[in-house]
Amino acid sequence: MKIYFHLCLEEFTNCYVIANDDPNVKEALIIDPGKISTEIINQIEDGGYDLTGVLITHNHKNHVKGLNALCKIYSPHIYAADYEVADYKSIVLQGDGKLKIAGLDVEYFSVPGHSPDCMVFKIGNVLFTGDTITSGIIGETSSSYSKKMLRTKIQEKIFSQTEDLVLMPGHGPPSTVASEKQFNLDVAPSSSRSNLTELF
Repeated sequence: MKIYFHLCLEEFTNCYVIANDDPNVKEALIIDPGKISTEIINQIEDGGYDLTGVLITHNHKNHVKGLNALCKIYSPHIYAADYEVADYKSIVLQGDGKLKIAGLDVEYFSVPGHSPDCMVFKIGNVLFTGDTITSGIIGETSSSYSKKMLRTKIQEKIFSQTEDLVLMPGHGPPSTVASEKQFNLDVAPSSSRSNLTELF
């Protein structure tokens, strides 16, 4: 498995191409196509990959804007917690589960809070988190209830993973479960938050 990172400068969103180089497979999937650039198309074409899936962490325009261009070139299945993403029908994901896409095992977890349809995807030792959590912060929420729910779900679904698991977010640099457990003040219990603040 190879992971290629692409930054959409217009929205400062992260898009990922995950390629399966097994000569018996040669398929790829894309996570959060904020913009489809020539570089992404060339990567798929030059690698000889069949694009079979698109994973959407949440249906916000800056993360799905590239779907229109992508679907004019390819015919991938779109997987999301929202039935319709950028006017395209998706295969609806509910709760937690497992998929096989591009010959890869994909686990998915529902982590609502930033938006009701937020999903995170685990492939190998990498967790693609969208806007749920990024380096040092969690996603914006519309209410104190949503923020509390998001914190709880992050503790249950993300912090329960192995500490060496790499987090690839929808914005900003990558992180790890261990780093977020130690330094993310948005998720830390209030007692440890005050202790962490003293370090800075």
